[in-house]
Amino acid sequence: MESIPCKTIITKNAHPNYWFGADYTMNIYKGCCHGCIYCDSRSSCYGIEEFDKVKIKKDALKIIEGELKSKRNKGVICTGAMSDPYNPFERKLNLTRQSLKLLNKYNFGVAIATKSDLITRDIDILKNINDISPVCVKMTITTFDDNMCKRIEPNVSLSSQRFKALEELANNGIYCGVLMMPILPFINDNEENIKSIIKRAENCGAKFIYPYFGVTLRDNQREYFYKKLDNNFPHIKNKYETNFRLKYNCQSLNRKILYDIFREHCDKSNIIYNMNKIIDDYKYDRTSQLSFFD
Repeated sequence: MESIPCKTIITKNAHPNYWFGADYTMNIYKGCCHGCIYCDSRSSCYGIEEFDKVKIKKDALKIIEGELKSKRNKGVICTGAMSDPYNPFERKLNLTRQSLKLLNKYNFGVAIATKSDLITRDIDILKNINDISPVCVKMTITTFDDNMCKRIEPNVSLSSQRFKALEELANNGIYCGVLMMPILPFINDNEENIKSIIKRAENCGAKFIYPYFGVTLRDNQREYFYKKLDNNFPHIKNKYETNFRLKYNCQSLNRKILYDIFREHCDKSNIIYNMNKIIDDYKYDRTSQLSFFD
């Protein structure tokens, strides 16, 4: 696998209370081979050449340890924002696993976003981190149906496998929930899909679901998305062009109805969906709170 040079890997977040209360961001890999038709990270503004080819950052673990040592303020480090930390190469490389060991060594919390059930491999380390620091696992699940999953997310764990991973995480005391995004207009933005995801998440022990009833599109990401629509969903591209033109936020035409349904069923299932409440729930409402701020 190709490695790329880098000077830093852990960066401080300017607005930590905006996205799951993460104080820092860490990405060990660059690029992604999941092949999701909607991925925003494919946009040219991120400057990732050969996006579908996964590359590793040279001397990543050495850099990470050096940066952790130098930070005075502990906090939660998020990973998975630009590249899934549990891509297929992680099974052999173990870079994510080793980085989690370093976070545990230096008493940092972690918030992980992934679409892979490989995360269950690292439950032992996540439990160790959770003893003294906050842990939050965000499993992206956009569709309840495995056949639909194969069409819009061709190279990732099936939705059913991701739900099973959530259940295993929850059964081991790991705070976890669902990133229900994007909900693609004219494709999976329907009541049955939303209600099915909520019900299965509840049964798996998920604490939260955070949704977005739409998709963001820009420059070459839009071109890739439209190409895949032509291949997998004939005539849907015309609906996007008619309703959204060159808009960045392409929100579902059913979003208001769907959100009301979403909120009603989450409330019945005692599932949190407000960002501030999610942050408070996993970062501060914990018996080991004092240990984290020592």
